[in-house]
Amino acid sequence: MNYKVSFNNKNRVFFNALKAEVDGYFEKNGLKKTGNWKLYGKTMILIPSMISLYAVLMLVDLHWMLSSFLWVLFGLNMTAIGFNVMHDACHGSFSTKNWVNEVFGLTNNFLGGNAFLWKLKHNIIHHTYTNIDGVDDDINNMPFMRECSTQPWKPMHRFQSIYMFVLYGFTSLFMFFTDYIKYFKSRIYTTPLKKMEFKDHLIFWAGKLFFIGFYIVLPLMLIGWKGWLAGFFISQFTLGLTLAFVFQLAHVVEHAEFESAGFDPKKIENEWAIHQVKTTANFASKNKIVTWFVGGLNYQIEHHLFPRISHIHYPAISKIVRETCEKFELHYIYFPTTRSAIASHVRFMYNMGQRPKVA
Repeated sequence: MNYKVSFNNKNRVFFNALKAEVDGYFEKNGLKKTGNWKLYGKTMILIPSMISLYAVLMLVDLHWMLSSFLWVLFGLNMTAIGFNVMHDACHGSFSTKNWVNEVFGLTNNFLGGNAFLWKLKHNIIHHTYTNIDGVDDDINNMPFMRECSTQPWKPMHRFQSIYMFVLYGFTSLFMFFTDYIKYFKSRIYTTPLKKMEFKDHLIFWAGKLFFIGFYIVLPLMLIGWKGWLAGFFISQFTLGLTLAFVFQLAHVVEHAEFESAGFDPKKIENEWAIHQVKTTANFASKNKIVTWFVGGLNYQIEHHLFPRISHIHYPAISKIVRETCEKFELHYIYFPTTRSAIASHVRFMYNMGQRPKVA
């Protein structure tokens, strides 16, 4: 089913004004929009630390409490690589060199995903049709969760604000398995895949085999099935829960708007950039630790407006974005802390879980 959605981009007054200001900032300061030593320093910390943790867990006999703690750290380390390295690289903002972006984008496959599928699902579908029911696969979690008012209600949704915490923990494993569905159906939700070249097929299968070997077969051989099962569950649940919450706090919160594609061609009344502002939220932008760990994804408004600018620049350009939104009387959705954003998400999911009132 091919939904057709278009935006009112004829004049793009808001985005043209905003882009001119942001471009002026980079020109004035002589900066490239891609990563710099800050991002590369993160990479040199995160990837070796993950490999080191893995080696210790595989080769050192540890007390179960210390082992469990290190598996949590291993899951958080994987998450940080996804947020900081993979995300920028797959958006093409890690480096000015395409081959560098392609190489570091393969960390997606290293973590169990697939860069080719992720780029279509995230870069193209999600970043274009944000919060549009029927197109945006990120809010397509039915029948288990109802994330906007246009999705059908089921009695179990009354409890979704409680059981979602468990479901979120399986996010990464769910993505690992649904990649096969996307691959064989050549479709992501309602969007057909573009043709995959031979190298894309090769990388897909090599990545999946690597995941099975690195995260399942080798640990089974080195630490036994009990140690593997506990460690695999702890690390994957940590990874999934953290990934899910960071991305849910960006769009599935109070004040964020939603649209529905329907069955007929849909014309969004706003230009694309205004739609991004209305459907996206920031959180805890003053918390440097959160910003470092989540790779600037707490600046989601800036990221959605300028996905090819590296996250290390978001704190600097956020003031420009916010001021421009004020000039155009656009609500800049912002939660001062991570806790307040999570609370908003829980309230939103609770409200979406209540039986809709009959008009």
